[in-house]
Amino acid sequence: MRKLARRVGLALAVLAVVFVVAVVATARRGDPALYPPAAGAPAVRILLVHNGYHSGIVLPRATIATLAGEHGHGALVAVTTRFAADAWLEIGWGDEDFYRHVPTPGDLTLGLALRALFAPNNLSVLHVVGVADPRAQFVDAPMVELDLSTEGFARLVAKVDATFARGADGQPQDLGRGLYGPSLFYRAVGHFHIGRVCTHWVADMLDAAGVPTDQVLATLPQGLFLDLTMRAGAKALPPPP
Repeated sequence: MRKLARRVGLALAVLAVVFVVAVVATARRGDPALYPPAAGAPAVRILLVHNGYHSGIVLPRATIATLAGEHGHGALVAVTTRFAADAWLEIGWGDEDFYRHVPTPGDLTLGLALRALFAPNNLSVLHVVGVADPRAQFVDAPMVELDLSTEGFARLVAKVDATFARGADGQPQDLGRGLYGPSLFYRAVGHFHIGRVCTHWVADMLDAAGVPTDQVLATLPQGLFLDLTMRAGAKALPPPP
């Protein structure tokens, strides 16, 4: 038993070392010229939210619309026009089948999870939700806020726009009703797999804005939020009263 315990302990120690090395190796330090904003400089506040297995980014719609119009981001021009009545847009990326069939943790099945993670060439979608008050909309969900520089936010917006697949008319491909509220699915660029999950997409959007992220920690929403809190100074939002 002692030999077995030693072997198990050694194996766990090796795994811990491998994990730490992987975290360090995949850490992105961000861009100090973009993030954090200089003291007294204009900034754009964004939010991030997760439900335990999926995360999304919450952005001010009017600010996106202005940038999209100025820089010719056609997909986001169309999207912000479609959701013109809403103050915020919550945007998430993921596997099409999994996203559509797992609206809540209770709908999660092992088969759906394994197919999404390990099947090749999984089609992806973007899920866009119009939100009036994010904290009221996502009452029970962990949420953090970040203040981005205006240039960092502009780069994030460009990165989000590039994730929308275009149809023959050059417009984003509307796939119909989303999971809840005023929401829609859109065809997205990229394939979903274990090395490229929804939180990796969120981390890539933040990386474009100069925010430090880590690909290994970003494999799970909890790891992404921990990293953002520790290295990027993200602030957790309390639940609404």
